Amino acid sequence: MREIQKTKEEWQKELTGQQCFVLFEKGTERPFSHPYNDNKEEGTYVCAACGTPLFSSDTKYESGSGWPSFFSPIASGNVEEITDRSHGMTRTEVVCRTCGGHLGHVFNDGPKPTGLRYCMNGAALKFEKAE
Repeated sequence: MREIQKTKEEWQKELTGQQCFVLFEKGTERPFSHPYNDNKEEGTYVCAACGTPLFSSDTKYESGSGWPSFFSPIASGNVEEITDRSHGMTRTEVVCRTCGGHLGHVFNDGPKPTGLRYCMNGAALKFEKAE
């Protein structure tokens, strides 16, 4: 049971079509299409649907994948990892623990210290600039 539960219609009133597609239809934006991929400002990336803090700019790095990438979430309890066997492969999906929104996938080809690459859709995130 998620902390925040809304109908598809409720989410559509609050989010853009692209955000709804990515977050609640498990869609993926085109690589290199979101401004967060190149964002170098300091701050926090939160869930675009519910505002849960997900990633710090301190853990963001340039992966070359075309999507914002991080080597660690802010808190492991803020994201949930789920086995994804869609598209004829096995991957690890990352969702917001609070609302269940699809964020992207995590892979084992990231930098130290974790060796992980949290490859996130920019449409699933909102950036809160540090003050």
